[in-house]
Amino acid sequence: MTWVKICGMTNLEDALVAVDAGADAVGFVFYEKSPRCVSVEVAREIVGKLPESVETVGVFVGEKVEDAREIFHRVGLTTAQVYTNSIAHWLAWYEAAEFKLMWAISKDVLKEEFFISFGSSKKQITAILVDSGSGERPGGTGMPFDWEGAKIGIWNIASKVPVVVAGGLTPENVNDAIKTLTPWGVDVASGVEARPGKKDPEKVRAFVRAVREMDGRRV
Repeated sequence: MTWVKICGMTNLEDALVAVDAGADAVGFVFYEKSPRCVSVEVAREIVGKLPESVETVGVFVGEKVEDAREIFHRVGLTTAQVYTNSIAHWLAWYEAAEFKLMWAISKDVLKEEFFISFGSSKKQITAILVDSGSGERPGGTGMPFDWEGAKIGIWNIASKVPVVVAGGLTPENVNDAIKTLTPWGVDVASGVEARPGKKDPEKVRAFVRAVREMDGRRV
């Protein structure tokens, strides 16, 4: 089945709605410029009340590995999603600890020759997330990228490591994204919100339902 993450959690109510809807993971943004930024204390409280089966993802943009590691452990997260130009700085921590590492890249990178190289890393990262952001705004744009134009690049990456697609997904278009890109997972934030930082329960349920219906057609 397609892995589903509902991102941008700022309160327990929204996180529990995502869990009840059947999401595989919930995300917490620690990027201060994001309207979905959450404090370490609030994130920790939410994570402590979620089922252990649900993955809890910390979204880090530009943080030093040391700072992100402290947040990661204080909150009790399972996965680090990092927006960085180089994944190399994160690999030493990753190789020494038991957690999942997801590297988030901009769709603009796909226009260049993108080669995945992890040097001497002994562990393959969990996934690469392709987002519609840019250097100025790495994610949370609410706008989908050109799926048709990006599909060859994404398929090439997917032959080496699982791919998660993000950026402008909604309950109405996620099926098209899955059909075009056949990703391992999908990630949504603004597409299921009532307003920035507050989820719309019906949209959350509709999003997960749409993905699962698409999974059923692909069996």
